[in-house]
Amino acid sequence: MQLWTIFVIAGLISLILEMIVPTMFFLNFAVAGLITAILAIFITNWVHLVLIFVALSLVSIVFLRPILIKHKDSKENQTGMQDKYIDKIVKVKEPVSKFSGAITIYDERWEARCESDETIPEGAEVRIVKYDSLILTVERI
Repeated sequence: MQLWTIFVIAGLISLILEMIVPTMFFLNFAVAGLITAILAIFITNWVHLVLIFVALSLVSIVFLRPILIKHKDSKENQTGMQDKYIDKIVKVKEPVSKFSGAITIYDERWEARCESDETIPEGAEVRIVKYDSLILTVERI
């Protein structure tokens, strides 16, 4: 087996691991593996290639990973559902309390809760203040 194929395989395995566990960690090894595979076409000493792979991995972890994580977080903030629903005024479909309730928004039924001890009656208007998984937190207006 040629040296470049070993690094291509290592890069692809790292890329698959990154898809399974999206932590922006294995992506660094995938980048290092693929760059080392290209260099393996010209360099035939496996010790040099391993050192290049390790060096590229470390450089990638130190410099590339923080940029990727920052970019990932900004994308999640820009495209999250939270922006779509926060501060919207909606109608209560089922009385909302700390433990149960439902609202309708965009003709969809959503589970809702309120942080206060009051129960908001059906038909009342509320403002969405927080989004947590599939449950929206609302407050009376």
